[in-house]
Amino acid sequence: MTVERADVLVVGGGIVGLATAYQLLRHGPGTRLALIEREATLAVHQSGHNSGVLHAGLYYAPGSLKARLCREGKAELEAFAEAHGIPFRHTGKLVVAVDPSELARLETLRGRAEANGVPGLEVVGPERIHEIEPHARGLRGLWSPTTGIIDYSAVCLALAREITAAGGTIELGRGLTGATDQGGRVVAHTTAGDLIAGGLIVCAGLWADELAARTGDDADPRIVPFRGDYYTLTADARSLVRGLIYPVPDPAFPFLGVHLTTRLDGEVWAGPNAVLAFARTGYRRRDVSVRDLAATLAYPGFLRLAARNVRMGAAEMWRDVSRRAFLHAIQRYVPDLRSDQLRFGPSGVRAQALDRDGTMVDDFRLGGRDRILHVRNAPSPAATSSLAIGRTLADAALERFAAA
Repeated sequence: MTVERADVLVVGGGIVGLATAYQLLRHGPGTRLALIEREATLAVHQSGHNSGVLHAGLYYAPGSLKARLCREGKAELEAFAEAHGIPFRHTGKLVVAVDPSELARLETLRGRAEANGVPGLEVVGPERIHEIEPHARGLRGLWSPTTGIIDYSAVCLALAREITAAGGTIELGRGLTGATDQGGRVVAHTTAGDLIAGGLIVCAGLWADELAARTGDDADPRIVPFRGDYYTLTADARSLVRGLIYPVPDPAFPFLGVHLTTRLDGEVWAGPNAVLAFARTGYRRRDVSVRDLAATLAYPGFLRLAARNVRMGAAEMWRDVSRRAFLHAIQRYVPDLRSDQLRFGPSGVRAQALDRDGTMVDDFRLGGRDRILHVRNAPSPAATSSLAIGRTLADAALERFAAA
């Protein structure tokens, strides 16, 4: 049944929107809550196209929202998974330096991880690397034993069940087209008619900037979609990887680089690369939206970013079209892997917020005005952090919004 009036309307059926709705009903029992999702099913985009890693908080600037909400969210998510019978596993993550030039960055990463309270950290040499990952090679590594894997789609479905059991309403196939804050209430314009709410929380992912502009907020930062492709390892190659093997990240670039991820179903994924997607939902190379691509190419922030990262962008594009280049990137860490052991696999699109000066927004960005709140930037580790992000938004909403 279509809900035409609610205390709070949540837009977005990905993991952040669902976690926000769930936390609203937990912290504000009796709240008349409605969640709308433009797609016909939940978790269609980023939440259903990720590698399933439970991040422990290695990478994020101490004191940032990412650092705090990842730590808190991981604990909350693991407790939620245990309570709902959702499997997860602490596989551990090994970040490997294979070149002397990476050692200083690895030490910086260790300092960040320790400042963020990541438990069980261990700096390891070649022998210990071999003990943890017998087929990996490196000069030095950082071992995070509490990093894990989980099925985020299963988490989304469990959250949805909890929302409806608590009296919330979820409506699929209904998108937000705009909203007006009328002081004591918000009138949300949707593809199925108007809906009146005491407040609105927009968790729109790939459409965050577009819906922010349609609801009276700033158009910037702009969402630029980046496609990431994975290869999967053939069954005979899966034994080459026990857990998660990652490169030392480049602080000048927000993506973590090509890595190896063991999955709960036993598969091993290699990737992803990071190339400009030609559509907000451009999961394949041939997916092109003239409107989306033109908006990206006309944005000054993207042009400045591209000019500053020509070499890195070219390398990512080459890996996107060349299996040999992709394999070479993986063989730096697992030299025994062969080309015939790679199969082209799934892909995802990351919604990356970009400021007008060409700076990629690194931290989570949560904001809004009065009765309309927005998630403006929520890349990885947003899935790990989802319950903590949701709790933060729920607390803000319950403080700001009065019943409609």
